[in-house]
Parts: sequence; C-alpha cells; structure tokens
Amino acid sequence: MTTATTRRSGGDRRISPVFIGILAVAAVAGWATWTGYAQRPGIAVFLFVTAAWVVSLCLHEYAHARTALHSGDITIGAKGYLTLNPLKYTHALLSIVLPVLFVIMGGIGLPGGAVFIERGRIRGRGRLSLISAAGPLTNALFAVVCTAPFWLHALDGVPMVFRFALAFLALLQVTAALLNLLPVPGLDGYGVLEPWLPYRVKRQVEAFPMFGLLIVFALLWIPSLNIAFFGLIHDILRGLGVDSAYSDCGYWLYRFWNGTPEVCTVSP
Repeated sequence: MTTATTRRSGGDRRISPVFIGILAVAAVAGWATWTGYAQRPGIAVFLFVTAAWVVSLCLHEYAHARTALHSGDITIGAKGYLTLNPLKYTHALLSIVLPVLFVIMGGIGLPGGAVFIERGRIRGRGRLSLISAAGPLTNALFAVVCTAPFWLHALDGVPMVFRFALAFLALLQVTAALLNLLPVPGLDGYGVLEPWLPYRVKRQVEAFPMFGLLIVFALLWIPSLNIAFFGLIHDILRGLGVDSAYSDCGYWLYRFWNGTPEVCTVSP
C-alpha cells in the first residue's frame, strides 16, 4: 500500500540485516522442508511460508519505493524504504503482524505495510498509478516464480511436502495481488485510480483508507464471497499448473496445530 506525506531527502540503500535475517530463516526452513530434516514437517512448512511471506511483503513495498524514487520522490532513501527493512514501514502492526495473522487465521494473503510517498514530487498521474501498481505486480511475479516448477513440468526430484509449501505460498501471492488490485480505499487498486478521480470524490473517501483493509477481510468471511473468491484463485493457480489439492495440503501443513490429513504427508 502507499500513502502520502512530506519529508526531506537523503538515503541509506544498503540491505537491512533484518531483511537478511528473515531471508535466512526462509532459506533454512525451506531446506528443512525439502530434506525432511524436521520431525514434524508442518513446523518447517510454517516457518518457511511465514518467512517467505514476509520477504514478499518487503519486496512489495520495495517495488513501491523504487518506482517512486525513479518517478521523482528523492526522499525515499532517507525513510529507509530501500533497505527492505519491514520495521521502516509506517506501522509495525500493519506491516508484519496483521498480514501474518491473516495467513494463520484463514490462509488469506492480505497486504501489509505502507510506504509514505511525497506525491507532490511525482511527475504525472500515470507515474502515480504505476507506483501503486508496482506492489501487486511484484506479488504476481512472486507467484510465477513459486509455480515455475509446476508450469515448467520440472517437479521430478522435488519432495512432495516442498511442493505443497510452494503451492500454498503461491496461493498467498495470487491472493495478495488480486486483493491489492481492488479499487478500495487503502489498497493499491484505489491508488491506481485515485490520481484520475475528481477532487471532490477523493475528498469524500480520504477518511476510509484505514478501514478498507479490514472491511475486505470481513467480507471474505461471508461464505458465498469466500467460495467465489477462492474459486477464482484456484482457477488462476490451475492456469499456472498447480492443482488445488497441492495448495490445500500446503494450507493444512501450515496450520499443523489443527492436524494434517494423511494424504498430505504421503506421496501419491
């Protein structure tokens, strides 16, 4: 997500040790998932998917920041957004805690942190729209990478549990991309449209961004909407070569505390 503020320039662009640490957790947990080193594979899947999900959140916000930098906002560096440090985002609660809780509670990849963009420095409405679109496009690219072994038919030698984890991680990325593109205040889809809206309309909705994310999450708990939405998600995943059984098993392994169906732990 992106919002606007006013701050002055500067900038440290070195990759943050915090991000490197998260990336290391994802790598180690991914190795444990691949090798079966963990006695309980669900724990390894949980750590791998959670850490990789946070990495994707960092890349999502980095894409916003990098696009803003090249569009005229030279203050981005001073705010720390180019370091990939999630603690530099607007609110730690929105940046990390809520997105992870959404995944744990319902397997829903809702977007997280926000970066402040000085919109007055951006040259043109098209660039403003591109800045907002950059985040969801990053999630879409992440999903393509996660599903590459599936659509490339390169699954030979890939352990079944790791396939499940990748499929669930891809589901989160597709979910985040689609939800972010909704034209709801507070989400990137609205940010794409907002530069082109009449001033009167923008003034009327400017008080709603803080509630947009929570409203979307609440609507997804309505059974009919939930079924329709995840039906679309699974259609997209099937287009990327991922059967819904794989992402379902990844979900159950991720939520290991609820128990895992036997079919999700045994190779067919």
